[in-house]
Amino acid sequence: MSTPGLPGDHGLRMVPLRGLRYVPEEIGSLAAVTSPPYDVVVRPDGLLHLESADPHNIVRLILPQADTAPARHQQAAETLRSWLAEGILAPDSEPALYLYEQSRDGLLQRGIIGALALSSPGEGVVLPHEDVMPHVVEDRAALMRATAANLEPLLLTYRSGPGASGTADTIDRTAARPPLLSTTTEDGFHHRLWSITDPAEVATVTTDLSHHQALIADGHHRWATYLRLKEEHTGGPSPWDYGLVLLVDTAHYPLQVRAIHRLLHRLPVSEALAAVGDSFRIRRLDTPLAEALAALAEAAADGNAFLLAGDGAYHLLDRPDPDLLSRTVRGDRPEAWRTLDAAVLHETLLAHVWHVPDAPEDIAYIHDTEAAVEQAERHDATAVLMHPVREEVVRDLARQGVTMPRKSTSFGPKPATGLVLRSLDVG
Repeated sequence: MSTPGLPGDHGLRMVPLRGLRYVPEEIGSLAAVTSPPYDVVVRPDGLLHLESADPHNIVRLILPQADTAPARHQQAAETLRSWLAEGILAPDSEPALYLYEQSRDGLLQRGIIGALALSSPGEGVVLPHEDVMPHVVEDRAALMRATAANLEPLLLTYRSGPGASGTADTIDRTAARPPLLSTTTEDGFHHRLWSITDPAEVATVTTDLSHHQALIADGHHRWATYLRLKEEHTGGPSPWDYGLVLLVDTAHYPLQVRAIHRLLHRLPVSEALAAVGDSFRIRRLDTPLAEALAALAEAAADGNAFLLAGDGAYHLLDRPDPDLLSRTVRGDRPEAWRTLDAAVLHETLLAHVWHVPDAPEDIAYIHDTEAAVEQAERHDATAVLMHPVREEVVRDLARQGVTMPRKSTSFGPKPATGLVLRSLDVG
């Protein structure tokens, strides 16, 4: 995403770092110590699976387990210190930018990992597109304070313009060299990582990026956390002025956009349907999940649509009452925002029809569709399955400075957590 009207040195400012990485000789396998991002791990099943995969799995740092929040954060800090002392993790010998590649079934994504200078929201250099939950930001901030580390990179995207080939050429040359690491995770993705240390190549990349702004594709809460911690460390240059990110040029490597589903813990499907009444058209679908999702996609092409699950069947909600929407969806936002499925879900269904607070004890946000359905059926809850929003809608709203309801999108593939960490105590 180019930065209209800004000089080159007012765009993205990325610098090399001495990445903190697992020492291969000290672990069973790289695949066994990686994890999805903290908010993608399905708890408790996915968490237990990762913890048992290897005693040094990164989930013990990003999702530590203890009775209280302070104890969790302290445990993560102690675990990180012990792994550093034991040589499980070690910083690279010299600062570098890192080329990170993910591939699976014909999909190829490459991006640059580095430390990005944090900019204020008003500068328009890094554009958020979703709201955040304060309690999550507070938890992530406490974890980062305790560990003095960025444990997983944000996923940011930008779009290079015609003829902007410097970074692309550097990526191609780097990918032709032997990688620092290569592993395949259980989701089938193959991961490779290279370091870029040559001063000329680093300068090419950083100069190119200085002409661009970025969209936060994944990691809004971590970005908000970075900004909060930067504000806490004033009085001069500080490691907290930077945050660990993965930057992907979607002109060369387009991302996939998926939906994030809602699990309503305390609302059975029967009660959800009864409350909806005739304010939406409701159709029961006694079909496999794939066919139900196809019906959702077809309905979503014509307007707002949702798929409810949790009672052994699927229920398609579409064609909402226009008068209901006009009364319940806030009017101080652009039409593109007012017609978002996530806006209608939160403003109309959750707040007005179901009276479900947007609190962790009432709503869980789940990326995996099958996991959402399974948990709803197991706990007599309601899974609200969403259809993904188009990427151009996300970008247009972000450029207008309009944020979408939290957890509206899931861009991917997401970087595996555990391949590169950033310690704020390492130069």
